[in-house]
Amino acid sequence: MVPEKEVDRSSPVPRKLYKTGEIMAHTGISRQTLHNYTLFGLIREEERTPSGHRLYAEEVFIRLAKINDLKEKLSLREIKEMVEKGRI
Repeated sequence: MVPEKEVDRSSPVPRKLYKTGEIMAHTGISRQTLHNYTLFGLIREEERTPSGHRLYAEEVFIRLAKINDLKEKLSLREIKEMVEKGRI
């Protein structure tokens, strides 16, 4: 019988970070729109890969859904003001 490998259960589970392509596939939002939202400050990248690709935390999906809903009534500038005030 092979002994089971001991697992360190004290360390936290690593966070899942999503590449731009994964976000595009799940939301239907274009690469350019994601890039523009990042530059405009509506969403933020969590970190970058060694090759410089942006990685986003899973919370970005909630933020993008809220932005999409708010775009029906508000301009992106107004949405950005809400983001800056911590309202979304």
